[in-house]
Amino acid sequence: MDATQPRLNITPEKAIAELGSRLSVSDSDVALALGISPRSLRRWSSGESHPQRESRTNLARLVALSERLEEAFGENADEWLEADSRYLGGLKPIEALRVGRIDRVEDALEALDSGVVL
Repeated sequence: MDATQPRLNITPEKAIAELGSRLSVSDSDVALALGISPRSLRRWSSGESHPQRESRTNLARLVALSERLEEAFGENADEWLEADSRYLGGLKPIEALRVGRIDRVEDALEALDSGVVL
C-alpha cells in the first residue's frame, strides 16, 4: 500500500456508520462514492463481508475526507457538500462524490484550506 494513502483504523461497519452521521449522506451516496453496489455496502455494514484492498483504501479516503470536513466546517460540512463549487466547475462536491471522484473533492478542500480563491 502507498504510504501516502490513508489507512482504515476502524472497522468498515463503524466507518460506514460514521460517514452517514458526519456527512449527512445516504448509504446510496456512500456506495456511489466508493464505486460499489448498495448491496455490498449493506453487507459491509452488517459485517457479512469486508471490503477488499482498493475498496478499503477508498473507504479510508472517504473517512479521512469526512474528518477534514468536520474539522473545517463542524456541523455545517453537509452545507459545503451541497453548495456549488467553482473549483469543481459548478458541480456540488456531493455530486463529484456520487461519481466516485473522491480525489476531486479532496483537491477542492485542499484548495480551500490553502486559501485559493476562484
